[in-house]
Amino acid sequence: MATTDLSASGPIRSSAMRIGRHVTRPGQVVLAAVPYHRVKVHTGAPVAGRCGSSRFRYEHGDIDLLPAGSSDYWEEDTGSTSVMLELPPSLLAGVADELGLDGSRVGLIPRHKLRDPQIGHIAWALDADREAGNPGGRLYVESLTMALAACLVSRHRVLQPPLRGLSKPQLRRVTDYIESGLDQDLSLARLAGIAGISTSHLKTLFKRSMGLPVHAYVVQRRVERARNLLLQHDMPASQVALEAGFSHQSHMVRCMRRVLGAEASMLLRRRRA
Repeated sequence: MATTDLSASGPIRSSAMRIGRHVTRPGQVVLAAVPYHRVKVHTGAPVAGRCGSSRFRYEHGDIDLLPAGSSDYWEEDTGSTSVMLELPPSLLAGVADELGLDGSRVGLIPRHKLRDPQIGHIAWALDADREAGNPGGRLYVESLTMALAACLVSRHRVLQPPLRGLSKPQLRRVTDYIESGLDQDLSLARLAGIAGISTSHLKTLFKRSMGLPVHAYVVQRRVERARNLLLQHDMPASQVALEAGFSHQSHMVRCMRRVLGAEASMLLRRRRA
């Protein structure tokens, strides 16, 4: 049975990528699914093997690209050694955004026995730096990491279908209901009924549409209402809290400080004055 070793050879971890060695013995090799994109560059002697009914032979520099969430398995006649790089999808998304693409839709094309000299050179440079104890420092590793991400996005990306959120009519109904009921005890079940979906779907689709969970959105809207009331009306802070939907004044103060920061203290000081 083959084994994977990403620790004995001294892997290093930059702020965005893990670098190590993938070492196997003859037999079946299994790569379980992980939430990272993986780049595997064969760096040892040639190795032959089988994947299903197909025979293969990997040479020095052959590359496999495994998208996040994907698994793989094969059989090898002899042991092998590869450089393994693991990149979080957020890294590729950020680079894609900088290149004018929709980073939220950028994925990695699965490839086997790919020949890409630029990827190979970057992988070997990162591995050599790791083996030497990282003399280049964090800046060197991160610059190579960004170069690798740019190469993957430029030449080996796939655009995934956009994630579906609430439809425009659904979103309008839900946000209008929230706005009109900020001073009420809102429930997920009621909001889900307004949208015509289950509560679990509401939580998922609302976050995709608005970029934050339902509860966080409601808190933000209540804070904004409290802010406006404090600026425009001469009423006690305890009444403002109830009008904005907070259970009590201290609850309002905590939420305002979390959302508004220093502005919250200024508003509350002005009201006490």
